[in-house]
Amino acid sequence: MQGKVRLGQRTKELATVLQPKEIAVIAHEDLDAVGAAGLIEAGALAVINARCSLTCRYPNLGPKLLSEHKLPLLDNVGDAIFQILKDGDVVEIQGRKVVRDGKVVAVGTIVTDYVIEERQRLAKLNLANELDRFVTNTLDYAMKEKAVILGDIAFPDMEWDLRGKPVVVVVRGIGYKEDLRVLGAFIQEAKPILVGVDGGADALLSAGYRPHIIIGDMDSVSDAALRSGAQLIAHAYPDGHCPSRERLECLGVFFHVIPAPGTSEDLGLLLAHGQGAELIVLVGSHSNMIDFLEKGRPGMASTFLTRLKIGPILLDAKKVSELYRSSTPLKIAPVILVVLIPILIFMGLASPWRHYVRLFWLQLRLIAGWL
Repeated sequence: MQGKVRLGQRTKELATVLQPKEIAVIAHEDLDAVGAAGLIEAGALAVINARCSLTCRYPNLGPKLLSEHKLPLLDNVGDAIFQILKDGDVVEIQGRKVVRDGKVVAVGTIVTDYVIEERQRLAKLNLANELDRFVTNTLDYAMKEKAVILGDIAFPDMEWDLRGKPVVVVVRGIGYKEDLRVLGAFIQEAKPILVGVDGGADALLSAGYRPHIIIGDMDSVSDAALRSGAQLIAHAYPDGHCPSRERLECLGVFFHVIPAPGTSEDLGLLLAHGQGAELIVLVGSHSNMIDFLEKGRPGMASTFLTRLKIGPILLDAKKVSELYRSSTPLKIAPVILVVLIPILIFMGLASPWRHYVRLFWLQLRLIAGWL
């Protein structure tokens, strides 16, 4: 197998510039599903990883996804490959070897289906240990971050009025394309405010929508999205350091900086909630331990606190997507009841109740597309 190489130590950034039929050279320990999906969508010919794609720490999904799409993966060739090769070099993958101009420049391990299955098996055996560390970390950080997350974050004056409106928050997580597809009728009818979280902005543009707001550390957003006219909110570390400041200033776009703990996904949800959104629909969400470990996060404290704060106005689009794949009313009825029961409880406890009637109607209309 022969082709030009494109190098990138951050997989999701490389996926935005990778050209079809190029060989992707990455440095990604425990390759995640979102990173793998980006390489597949970009049309990679093969993937060379300087690091170990499957360390057996937890059952990450990236290598399996590459295998399902018949994309060869050569693993553990060493970081030196980034000093040896440059973008545009033509190399040939000969078994375990990477060859340029007739000379072997790197040697790795071929990741076969058997290797994936065996390492996944070992990773599952280690899952209990990883879960213990994950829970401990989550609880520790929940205590540290609760005052910020559950308090009032100082958001800037918004160019768009979110009060009393539905808001769709888009994260470029697994299944986001299907989630957006099934939300098409709802977006067209309800005219929600569209919030792109980092690469979620490009997901919206690819689906034919223009984001109203882009929020995140901006490491996986295209220049085109940043220049699309959306209001830009850069997520900075709690100490105020903003990694995206230099890039945004070079582009000459106006942006706000918000220092906050947690993920940009959480910050997008807190923004919608804090600005008075009536319903928040989350696309491409991260909701389980594997999702968070694949993002390199050892806990989910901010996500737990954010969902605790937002409460019943948050709806995961993945559930809606699953419902649309079901064609029978009998299958959809239990989930409609799941939506109905908490809203009815709130109607009985809160005043004015008209708000909750409208909230239920929005959720019902979103789930049952024919209404």
